[in-house]
Amino acid sequence: MIKNYWNQGGKQKTIVIILGLIVFGLLFFLRDDYQPLLLFFRKYIFVILISAIVLFFGLRKFRNSASTGTRLGVLGLLLAFFGLLYAAGWHFQLYDYMRTYNVFNDLNKIEVDELPLTQNERIQPLRNIFSMANESVGETKDVSLPHLVRIDDQNKWTMAIQPTEKYVWQGISDNTEEVFSVSSTTPFPRFSNENRISATFSIGESLKFSRNTYNAVVQRFNPWMLFNYEPSDTFYMKNDSGQWVEVVSLIKWKGFFFPYPTFGGVMVIDNGAHDFNDYIERVTIGKGTFIAPDQMKNHPYLTRQNTLSEKVSRLQAESLKFLGGFSDPLPWNMETAVKIPNLPDDQNQQPFVTDFDFSDSKSDAYSGLYHWFGLEPVGEERTSLTFSVFVPADGTNKLYYYDHASKKQGYAGVSAMPLKVIESRKEYDWSVNKPVEFRPYIKNIAGRKRMFFLGTISSIKEEGSQFDGSATPDLALIDSEYRDVVWIDAKHPSQWEKSVYDQLNEAWRSSEGIEEFYFDEDKATEAIVKDLNDQYMAIDSITTLPNATKTESLEALQRKYDSILKEKEASKIESLKRKIDSLEGL
Repeated sequence: MIKNYWNQGGKQKTIVIILGLIVFGLLFFLRDDYQPLLLFFRKYIFVILISAIVLFFGLRKFRNSASTGTRLGVLGLLLAFFGLLYAAGWHFQLYDYMRTYNVFNDLNKIEVDELPLTQNERIQPLRNIFSMANESVGETKDVSLPHLVRIDDQNKWTMAIQPTEKYVWQGISDNTEEVFSVSSTTPFPRFSNENRISATFSIGESLKFSRNTYNAVVQRFNPWMLFNYEPSDTFYMKNDSGQWVEVVSLIKWKGFFFPYPTFGGVMVIDNGAHDFNDYIERVTIGKGTFIAPDQMKNHPYLTRQNTLSEKVSRLQAESLKFLGGFSDPLPWNMETAVKIPNLPDDQNQQPFVTDFDFSDSKSDAYSGLYHWFGLEPVGEERTSLTFSVFVPADGTNKLYYYDHASKKQGYAGVSAMPLKVIESRKEYDWSVNKPVEFRPYIKNIAGRKRMFFLGTISSIKEEGSQFDGSATPDLALIDSEYRDVVWIDAKHPSQWEKSVYDQLNEAWRSSEGIEEFYFDEDKATEAIVKDLNDQYMAIDSITTLPNATKTESLEALQRKYDSILKEKEASKIESLKRKIDSLEGL
């Protein structure tokens, strides 16, 4: 058709050339707009090809048949095929089932024999931080969703202070000019002064057209990446030279039969103001520097960092339901099938980004940030903790898991925690206060590792269903094994282990037959000194006591005092050695 039109004369050739240039220009400059369609074909390419082949031969048979009965039969078969395809693939989620199985086969799964310890516990949940950040900006500003990242060897919540999406012109003309960087380990997050960093980005999540983060990153893709990659979560962090950068996590789709998502590296966008050269670059080739997963080790600020899309880590954790075999998650089996529990009142679902110390876990896992999942049996009434899953937050191609079920530990899972907390404080108005975000808290207490869940009580605004953050939230630690709730002081994290021991030590001693482990060094020293003084007075008051006996009594007391001090010193040395070994292993 186009060839015939072309051969009609010079005018027609000019029209074809102009229209061709227009179409090419639209395809080139608007590739960020139609890229979701390319991804759709990529994700469902196998199903689309099967459907197209069946439809082609079915319609061909329909057109070549002269019999009405045959034609009706062909139509009936086509309707039956596509109805079965919809029922099996979407209604019964067979397509997702096969995709998750492909993820399971692609995973580098490593079982650990010991739980890692948690460190640098974050006190505030994500939604509280988001709420308090929004309270600290004006009408014309929005705050991006917070992410926990590593900044100068500290874990901090970072988010951009960006032009609000309510006013379109600001999204067209303004830049993102500030970034919040708030400590995650303090109960008093401050959103002012030194925590409000000046950093100008001409590319932002709330900005419009070519200045939008999604659009700029997609424009940077080459033709092959347009079909296989998609931008995901956006993080703000410092690079190795100390400059603030915008790091966009990428999802790569792999496979032909039932494609599945994997970590595809990151696109790093440097800070800088908007100018004409920036505009030309954006609308033509986009913005950002692509760093592939195997190249991230060359950038220290991206290692042991949080750059992995939660969409990818959730699917990886969920795929552990196939540990019992391909057919185990089917309705008539489900012996080892597991799920990621979702809590209706919690606005931030798993994973919970947590800092773990793997130095004494006898594995090659690094110590740093991980996406943690607590998997539970698929039944609604079953709330036991089956697996603890640790997905490296920097996208490292490994997944570590600890099998609680096979060890018959009988720990309670995340789903059981809200009712435990509510039951322990009946005086609360639980219609407006919600226990949320139960992240793991694992410590060496009383002779062994013990697992708790750290939960925060957040108030919720009825009109907006938005959590209202508090600078001094109520915190609760729930012993996953003993199910007891320990209310702790958010202002004094150093006293949490002592608070837990004070409440539970008698239960532990009676159940486990352990000795008394936790003691206050100052109080112990004071008690020993008092004991020594009492003994000295008793010895001096007995004039008939031989000098040899006096000396033996004093030496025995001195040995007891020295033994306790040496024990405390040895404990401190061992703790320092573990930290040094952890650093040397990086």
